[in-house]
Amino acid sequence: MEDLFGTNGQAAELMDQATSMIMTYAPKVILAVITLIVGLWLINRMVRVLDARLSAKDPTLGKFLGGLISATLKILLLISVASMVGIATTSFVAIMGAAGLAVGLALQGSLSNFAGGVLILIFKPFKVGDVIEAQGYLGTVVEIQILYTVLNTFDNRRIVIPNGNLSNSSLINLSAYDTRRVDMTFGIGYGDDISKAKAVITRLLEQDERVLKDPAPMVVVGKLNDSSVDFTVRVWAKAENYWGIYFDMQENVKKTFDAEGISIPFPQRDVHLYKAD
Repeated sequence: MEDLFGTNGQAAELMDQATSMIMTYAPKVILAVITLIVGLWLINRMVRVLDARLSAKDPTLGKFLGGLISATLKILLLISVASMVGIATTSFVAIMGAAGLAVGLALQGSLSNFAGGVLILIFKPFKVGDVIEAQGYLGTVVEIQILYTVLNTFDNRRIVIPNGNLSNSSLINLSAYDTRRVDMTFGIGYGDDISKAKAVITRLLEQDERVLKDPAPMVVVGKLNDSSVDFTVRVWAKAENYWGIYFDMQENVKKTFDAEGISIPFPQRDVHLYKAD
């Protein structure tokens, strides 16, 4: 009987302790969960508003700062929720600091990418919307994230390049200036009239309204090749008209040369046969 009462007494004591803990911590846990849900909702909403406003002025800055602020605020929210539950903030920060150090050592490449993103943001070698050539890829910058930069190529491929590589290597920004020089080469035969061919090319350039008048187009004999006289043609145009002018001139020059009787030579070789006695 004593054992039975003793057991019942211990069970009652445990029930009292459990009830007391529930009464003590349940409100804190419920409040912490509500704070976490509301906090995440507010952070996401604030980041979206900030991203929209900054992107209207500078898309590069908006995307980068949006991601950075979101990560920072979520860490602070997690620390606040932990303190509400009763976890010692000092110990929690110390544990997170130690974990952060371990993660940082394991993810040195990611930290390099983060530093590269900061450098891109500060020095702005390119921005969202620019066409760049880097790491063997050519495409339009669509996003500059905390760790990576995203390009869309002209054949509709999505390229993700680490920011560390972009900040520590050479790249070509094809959108840095409003105008670009279009370089072309056209060859004629040695038996053709150089002056006539030059006049034809010049006339075609003057008829194309996309070709800028200043600086003036340049049409000169650039090289005497083995089987052709090559004209070097250099014209200036707005950046968005670069490929249009280049491809149209290839077609127009071929058609006009054919109509004017000007030959476009191709490599030829004379073979002589000798009959042996």
